[in-house]
Amino acid sequence: MSNEVKYQTTLENVDWQHMKSTLAADCFDNGRTPRQLRESFKNSYATVIAYADERIIGTARVLSDGICNAYIVDVWTLTKYRRRGIATTMIKMLLAKLEGQHVYLFTDDAIEFYEQLGFKPQPIGLALVVGQWLRGNA
Repeated sequence: MSNEVKYQTTLENVDWQHMKSTLAADCFDNGRTPRQLRESFKNSYATVIAYADERIIGTARVLSDGICNAYIVDVWTLTKYRRRGIATTMIKMLLAKLEGQHVYLFTDDAIEFYEQLGFKPQPIGLALVVGQWLRGNA
């Protein structure tokens, strides 16, 4: 296992099938197809993909209006690479592109991690799936 991690902020040469299979093997697959993953990342305001030994080992992306509201999603680090600062680096890379914006995210198992990065718990969040999950036009 290499100690060198490379961070890519473009979507050039991303192997979406590799991303899908790696996410699934690491229990972080929400059911998107490789094509849906590509569209999700392509339609994002900013993205970061972490690589080690030419393998995808981390992802993070942000949805934003570019003015005042942003939402960080798909933050993931391959289990055997966790606790090495990879997610922290990816989050900081995204935050650097969001000056002046209210940044929100949802987590139910990494609260302390995000608090260390300056995020504050919010008392209420609501959600709605329109129609059937992952059955949109993508």
